[in-house]
Amino acid sequence: MKNIRSKNTTPELFVRKFLHNKGYRFRLHDEKLPGKPDLVLKKYNTIIFVNGCFWHGHKNCRDAKNPKNNSEFWKTKIKKNQQRDKKNIESLLKLGWNVLTIWECQLQKDKLKSTLSDIVNKLVE
Repeated sequence: MKNIRSKNTTPELFVRKFLHNKGYRFRLHDEKLPGKPDLVLKKYNTIIFVNGCFWHGHKNCRDAKNPKNNSEFWKTKIKKNQQRDKKNIESLLKLGWNVLTIWECQLQKDKLKSTLSDIVNKLVE
């Protein structure tokens, strides 16, 4: 478990590289903001969280299945993660930020183009 990273994950690095190549500049893991968002695009008043489907309990996702071993522990842990995420997003919205959540499964080949274009479209709005 200690090898599981909360920062600089592969999906997060992918989104960061894409946005940087498109000319967007951002801050990483701002500890002053609730939830220490993965990306903070101050110019666009937008925050981006790149969530792992399993760790954040992505609903109706095949990657978010509860393990068979120690299932009560995982159910409780993921539920707490979801509650914390919800609280952090609500706090950020109250502070006037736009919040985007990108799920790990949205970065798979079949959904990749539409996900990346959605990010750019929401930043332009």
